[in-house]
Amino acid sequence: MKLISFTVPCYNSEGYMRKCVDSILSGGDDVEIIIVNDGSHDGTINIAREYERKFPDIVRVIDKENGGHGSGVNAGLRRATGLYYKVVDSDDWLDEAALKELLETIKAHLQADTLPDLYITDFVYFHAADNTSHISSYEKKFPVRKLCNWDNVKKFKYSHMLLMHALMYKRDKLIESETILPEHTFYVDNLFAYKPLPFMQSVFYLDVQLYQYLIGRDDQSVNRKNFVKRYEQQVKVMKCMIDSYSWTQLKNMPKGLRDYMWHALEVIMMNTLYFICAEYSPERRAVLKDLWAHIKKRDKRLYRKLRSRSYTTLVNYLPYRLRGFIMGIGYDILCKKVKLG
Repeated sequence: MKLISFTVPCYNSEGYMRKCVDSILSGGDDVEIIIVNDGSHDGTINIAREYERKFPDIVRVIDKENGGHGSGVNAGLRRATGLYYKVVDSDDWLDEAALKELLETIKAHLQADTLPDLYITDFVYFHAADNTSHISSYEKKFPVRKLCNWDNVKKFKYSHMLLMHALMYKRDKLIESETILPEHTFYVDNLFAYKPLPFMQSVFYLDVQLYQYLIGRDDQSVNRKNFVKRYEQQVKVMKCMIDSYSWTQLKNMPKGLRDYMWHALEVIMMNTLYFICAEYSPERRAVLKDLWAHIKKRDKRLYRKLRSRSYTTLVNYLPYRLRGFIMGIGYDILCKKVKLG
């Protein structure tokens, strides 16, 4: 039995995917690696097949037409067989010692019949430009190395969230959540780190720095130039998040979960507003108007809550051209905090 299925979505990844796959291979026969070649035009598929031939009991390859990151995540989940499911982007990698400790923890929980629905681990922003790093830790939010539920979760600050890099879902619970990511769309990790959470009733936080997240490539979605350009894709993801749960559903969730889900919705809404307002054009103004109309049509109570929150209120009543400037200052502060971009 495979304890973890790791999906590695790849698009033109020949220059860096080996480091990623090799780091996961340190998990041995306890792991399954699903390399998804998402219509690459370079040697990605050849490298993937090489690993599949060399490690036939661990590596599986999916070769498909291009559908974007979300498509790769969906395809991997359909083929996964492990108890847990985790996504590792092809330019990132795992800390081998942390992976070993995570696997040992799963085995102990399996033996004691106390498997959680969700494992949370720390991750590291690794900055290629200057070879420095920044640790994103959750030790102040969750009990450390204790099985808990959402009632034990402490309040998150605005600059802190549960990101895809930190999450490892129990596969059957993830499937039950019916989380299907949109294709040909960036920023789907926002949805992946939101919609499944209400299905994860038990949580275990392991304070190891498992995921190593590379920052600094020009083509990355978090690059400021790219996300300003791709604002409509962020809007698409935001609409998916809005459509996931009504205000009534959110209100009826356990308090800790409800508070976090609302926090995540607020933060991603603010990010989306900045994506839109970062530049001025009549098209962008129309997209912003359409987004608010979509939310209002979907759920008037949720619309009123989002419009009245202090963060969104601050920018909603500013002149349009000033919104991007003010929000840009906030984004720059965040970038300095974790050295994004």
